[in-house]
Amino acid sequence: MSLEEFIPPNHPKSHIYSILIRTALVISTLLVGLSIPFFGLVMSLIGSLLTMLVTLILPCACYLRILKEKVPFLQRALCFIVIAIGAVASAFGSYSSLRKIIEKLNG
Repeated sequence: MSLEEFIPPNHPKSHIYSILIRTALVISTLLVGLSIPFFGLVMSLIGSLLTMLVTLILPCACYLRILKEKVPFLQRALCFIVIAIGAVASAFGSYSSLRKIIEKLNG
């Protein structure tokens, strides 16, 4: 979308340029994925680390940090449970990804 913003909207072939940009991005992503060994495994490692951090851990931690003492006990307890679940899920996902990467490297 950022690249498509450079195309003037009143340009007669803006739709064609948009399709060409998207196609080039998909092909370049495919080439990177095929040329880097263990790309999928590395992406699963990054995903398991960052997805749980961004979707579960950080929102609850920021909520607790911003509101501090105004958060009732039940909400605070639920936030800590969600943070714990996110940390455990991230640990399991990271362990699984690292195990598969090590298996691929060893043989």
